[in-house]
Amino acid sequence: MICIAILGVVTVAFGLADILVSAGGDGTELSILEIPGDMFRGGWGGFIVLFAGLFYLSGCKNVAEVHNASKVAMGSVLIWIMAGTDIFAMITESIPGGEDGPWFNSLSGFLGTYAPPYAPAMFLLPFSLVVVYYILKQERTR
Repeated sequence: MICIAILGVVTVAFGLADILVSAGGDGTELSILEIPGDMFRGGWGGFIVLFAGLFYLSGCKNVAEVHNASKVAMGSVLIWIMAGTDIFAMITESIPGGEDGPWFNSLSGFLGTYAPPYAPAMFLLPFSLVVVYYILKQERTR
């Protein structure tokens, strides 16, 4: 399926971008996209996103076969892991106040942490959910 192949190519590109930016040691922000430069999220996370894209690309040929559908589902699970950790980090960063401020963040500061920029896995999350929905819908029609 061509949509899964396109998602795989975009996912591989995001994974390579994560790895290359973390190898440079400095994060990059492009309007609403933020690529972290730390070794854990950028380096290891980049490898996870890269392999998610490779799973998408290796399973996109015939998704009706159970082996290829499981490869695509595994790629989606890897995206969910990375996006889940990004969402968890966003939530935990929004609760405490600043170093000089109060113990808890103000309402405007709390809501301000949910504004862009976002990590690449956050952009891939809705598309990975659609792919799994398509696989489940295809399984029900058999």
